[in-house]
Amino acid sequence: MTRTGSVPGRPFGRLLSAMVTPFAPDGSLDADGAARLAAHLVDEQQHDGLVVNGTTGESATTSDAEKDRVLRAVVEAVGDRATVIAGVGTNDTAHTVELSRAAEKAGADGLLVVTPYYNKPPQAGLIHHFRTVADSSGLPVMLYDIPGRAGVAIETETMCRLAEHERIVAVKDAKGDLGESAWVIKRTDLAYYSGEDKLTLPLLAVGAVGVVGVPTHVFGPDTKRMIIAHEVGDVALARELHLKLLPAFCGFFRTQGVILTKAALMLLGLPAGPVRPPLVSANAAELGRLREDCAEAGRTIGSADQMAHHNELGVAL
Repeated sequence: MTRTGSVPGRPFGRLLSAMVTPFAPDGSLDADGAARLAAHLVDEQQHDGLVVNGTTGESATTSDAEKDRVLRAVVEAVGDRATVIAGVGTNDTAHTVELSRAAEKAGADGLLVVTPYYNKPPQAGLIHHFRTVADSSGLPVMLYDIPGRAGVAIETETMCRLAEHERIVAVKDAKGDLGESAWVIKRTDLAYYSGEDKLTLPLLAVGAVGVVGVPTHVFGPDTKRMIIAHEVGDVALARELHLKLLPAFCGFFRTQGVILTKAALMLLGLPAGPVRPPLVSANAAELGRLREDCAEAGRTIGSADQMAHHNELGVAL
């Protein structure tokens, strides 16, 4: 596979997932599992890139040392044929700078930097934070705009000012405001990636170039077909695929997205393991509904025997 990170206007490819971090049954890091999962996503699920140590990677409950280990494992596994983006965002600028420099040393191709959360900085603080992080390494930066989690949005004027920085090149957009996103796309050269799977096609329609998804762990090929169909002007096929995938795009978030993504991967026999507290594993009812959502979207995951087996192991209680 040819790496896609150098494509003009699409710096990290079309299809990426915010990859889960596999854990062993005792909750310890499964670095070998991370390497196997990364290879599966690239080789079988047609991914152009992976985001490691993002929110879906349970970055809130992994140590800096664990982040470094999983990033190095993924870079070694797929770094020759896919872009590897390191999630480094925190609500502490100095800590984010440390993680950015460590990610560069570990071989990452880019950085995902989320809006500082909980402390709700003003827009001037966001500009200072993102510019400081972008100055701290030679890696391209993808901003992660997710006000529902961070408590503050990156406003349009702020985004336009940040776009002036030579290493701030992309946005993972989970704002849910297509109008404001369109204005930024019109006024800047930032490459927009959908951060909400169900809004990928609408965001493509106003100029986005791809997705950093979650259900894409399981529905990568069809999601990529949808993106390419839109690119080549086959609007009917893009819409058909969007509607086909909508049950999965929504179903993976009936509870916290990491929980059901790991459940789906386990039912498919892929590395995932448990979630770390304060998250809790999917219960039997959630697993049943997940299987229904995936089936409606065109993918059968797991059998009744597999579900019972996971219940016996205490993976889904």
